[in-house]
Amino acid sequence: MKPEFFTAPSVSARHGYFSRRGGVSVGPYASLNCSVSSADRAEAVLHNRGLVAEAMGVDSAMLLGVSQVHGCGVAVVETPWALGCGPKADAMVTRRAGVALGIVTADCAPVLLADAAAGVVGAAHAGWRGACGGVLEAVVAAMIELGARTETLAAAVGPCIAQQSYEVAEDLRRPVLDSFEGAERFFAVGQLAGRWQFDLPGYCVARLAACGVHAISLAMDTCQDEARFFSHRRRTLAAGGPIGHQISVIVA
Repeated sequence: MKPEFFTAPSVSARHGYFSRRGGVSVGPYASLNCSVSSADRAEAVLHNRGLVAEAMGVDSAMLLGVSQVHGCGVAVVETPWALGCGPKADAMVTRRAGVALGIVTADCAPVLLADAAAGVVGAAHAGWRGACGGVLEAVVAAMIELGARTETLAAAVGPCIAQQSYEVAEDLRRPVLDSFEGAERFFAVGQLAGRWQFDLPGYCVARLAACGVHAISLAMDTCQDEARFFSHRRRTLAAGGPIGHQISVIVA
C-alpha cells in the first residue's frame, strides 16, 4: 500500500497531508510513523520518511524537519540539514527549489502555505500554544521577507483535532480569549461544568485571515478517525502508551 495523503486545492505548490497508512512501522506506530523522536525502530521511521519523500518527488535528504517545541520560532531554510539536526522551531519557510518542509503532528494543526508566484512555501506546527503565541503570523511574516505577498499567498489547515473532540478547561480558554479579538466564537459549551469545546482549525483559519491570507481547513478529525490518524488526545483517553505521528509536507 502506498502512503495515503490529502491535498488542498487552494495550495498551489506540491504538497500532501499524510495519514498513518502506507508505511512499515508496526504495533502502536502502524504504519507510516514519521517521528524521529518516537521510540519506534529508527530504520522503520527512515523507511517511512523515504516513502513520503518518494511520494512528493524529492530525495529523502531534502525532506527536512525541525525540533518542534510548541512555540512560534521560524527556521528559514537555505541549506538542508541532516535528519534529526533541525533547529528548535515550529515553522519553516524556503524558496529553495526541491526542498520539502515536513511537520509532524498527532492532533495539533499542520498548516501548509504557498505563494506560487513568488516561489515561496511555508509549513507550521500549530498546537493551541503555538497558534495562541503567534506561530501563524510569524510564518507569514517570514514568507513575506522571502518575497511572498499576502494577496497571492494561500494556506490550508490539515487534519487535526476537531471541536467535537477537543474538550478544554479555563487554563486553555483564557489565554486564547486574551490572544485574539472575538475568540469566544471558537468555544462551545462542554458537557461538564467549567469545560468547553475548542475549535482549533477554525481559530487557525481566523488568525491567518486576520493577516490577509486566504486559508481553509480540510475538516478532518484526527481524534475520531483512528484508522487514518495518530492522536495524542485519543492516546490520553486510553490511559497512555506509545504513539506515532503523521507528517504534512510542502515542496518549493
